[in-house]
Amino acid sequence: MEQKRTDKPLLAKGVQRIALAILCMFISPVIIHSAFKNQDHPLYIPILILGIAGAIFAVFMGFRGLQTVMESMFGKKKKK
Repeated sequence: MEQKRTDKPLLAKGVQRIALAILCMFISPVIIHSAFKNQDHPLYIPILILGIAGAIFAVFMGFRGLQTVMESMFGKKKKK
């Protein structure tokens, strides 16, 4: 059985996705906190929606990045 090599460009893409997820994981709670501090401001709802969307995006990109890193190391999962 031959040993597979790591696909370096795909690995780099996965690491970039994880880095983007980590960045959003820090920015989104700050935006949400800022929205809750200023509930009487007219832009309260749009800022809150932006923060929640950023948090959801961070989770999504974290999973996609991890999936891409695993795919670069072990190859695509074959369906039976």
